[in-house]
Amino acid sequence: MWKEISTFAPAMRRLFIFYILYFVFSPVVAQKQDVMKQTVEYLASQELGGRYPATVGDTLASEFIVSQLSSLKLKPIVKGKKKTAYFQNFTYGKTKELERTTHNIIAVLPGKDKQLKHEYIVVGSHYDHLGLGGQNSGSRRPDTLGVHPGADDNASGDAVVLELAKFFKKERAKRSIIFAFFGAEEQGLIGSKNFLEWMKKDDARRINLPADKKGIVAMVNLDMVGRMRDNAMSVSGTGTSSEFKAMAEAAAEQTKLNISCTPDGYGPSDHASFVAQEIPVLFLTTGGHMEYHTPDDVPSTLNYDGMQQTLDFSKLLITQIANMPTTPDYISVPSTNKMKHGKFKVTLGLMPDVMGASRIPGLRADIVVAGKSAHNAGIRSGDIIQEIDGKPVTNMDDYMQRLSELEPDTTVPVKVLRNEEIITFQVHLMGKVKK
Repeated sequence: MWKEISTFAPAMRRLFIFYILYFVFSPVVAQKQDVMKQTVEYLASQELGGRYPATVGDTLASEFIVSQLSSLKLKPIVKGKKKTAYFQNFTYGKTKELERTTHNIIAVLPGKDKQLKHEYIVVGSHYDHLGLGGQNSGSRRPDTLGVHPGADDNASGDAVVLELAKFFKKERAKRSIIFAFFGAEEQGLIGSKNFLEWMKKDDARRINLPADKKGIVAMVNLDMVGRMRDNAMSVSGTGTSSEFKAMAEAAAEQTKLNISCTPDGYGPSDHASFVAQEIPVLFLTTGGHMEYHTPDDVPSTLNYDGMQQTLDFSKLLITQIANMPTTPDYISVPSTNKMKHGKFKVTLGLMPDVMGASRIPGLRADIVVAGKSAHNAGIRSGDIIQEIDGKPVTNMDDYMQRLSELEPDTTVPVKVLRNEEIITFQVHLMGKVKK
């Protein structure tokens, strides 16, 4: 293994320089967002090759994260050598030929309350990404082989979680906190599912964790938190415990964020593994963008001031949960995602505002793709869609419902609000591109 890693000497040198800058100079010259930026730049560097599970880039990312956790003297989770004591290993793959062995990276900060320290909150993000992309990788450019750096997805979440670990090491909470960096999320939430399955089993090597998953009373997941726009953030899972929505709104008010709350805790990220086990969750994200799952998701595209806002919001939110006097209750909330994208026969060729940041009724078109149906008709980024084919659009569910009702190669009216003007465009609908 070390012979293989030595071929990545530039990455190791870069990591060594990062350590020097961080431990010697950062207390004097760096603000927290500067440290987060350095973390993103390393994890999303070309040398790490997109952090695909069981690759050299995966190893280098793991070593970096472990170095940060161990420097804080956080507790490991298994007996053994210092570095691997933070690893929960697992193997996945449909066939023997496709099997890969990787790990979750997990550390524990014991709570300070004699009673509540036996209850644990998981604060997590995933650290893997798509590697070089290609067919069946999840890349939005499957015909292009090249490093998919994953700066927003999800080096941004990793950077914030590391800063949260530093904060709570100083400002100890009553409950214990598990800081988790999940592997193989992009392959189907495999790391988080394996962690919860492991918690159901007896394992003599396991240390510093609850006896079983019942000791985990809440989970906060940060995935794609690097592209904040208009001080807006989406918070899902606010209905999975009775006090979560009020807590999120209180934290948002103090940090001047515009949050969009979704009650259910389902979605394509690791929190879904926890809500499936009847654990209340909160999922924080600043939403999608055109660089998602492409080689263009690079560090220079991130909003680091926005990441600082996310960090400040997360500190307040997690502090409330970690110190509340009673155990968070769990409420089962049906998924609000009524329609599956695969059922659509048509596409407008735009990326809607999944966070509902607009204060005006309707759904804002965040990005309108040139050459696609909406753009060809005259709709532009920032327009707020209010009707499609004469039927109202007030949120994402309405939007997906309208698309599900339409057929390709037809023309329908789409009413939008632009500035203070209502405009109706005749949009010729294209069929969805088959993969």
